[in-house]
Amino acid sequence: MANISKKKIKRNVVRAVVHIKATFNNTLITVTDEDGDTICTSSTGCAGFKGSRKSTPFAAQQAAQRAAATAMRSGVREVEIRVKGPGSGRESAIAALQSAGLRITSIEDVTPLPHNGCRPPKRRRI
Repeated sequence: MANISKKKIKRNVVRAVVHIKATFNNTLITVTDEDGDTICTSSTGCAGFKGSRKSTPFAAQQAAQRAAATAMRSGVREVEIRVKGPGSGRESAIAALQSAGLRITSIEDVTPLPHNGCRPPKRRRI
């Protein structure tokens, strides 16, 4: 029996939520609809960067442009942005989404902050 794969359904979504996870080593961008179903994803690795270049603002900008182009093909016009993490790609990814032609309705920081939870790792000595 042949491998039968499901055909990807192209949905027409006007409003979406862009989740930007900016870590110290990478930037991940996920575009979801308002229910949380993923429309498209992109990362600095998908944009062709390797190693320490993945953590640069330019790499985050390229990844955001790729995600925005794919999302706009699905009909996305206006987005809410939720940013998580301390990485260097936060601002440049937001700027890239705006310059791609998406209308930004709100920007929210959803970085998890511990209320004195787990003990942090020992301090780095360089």
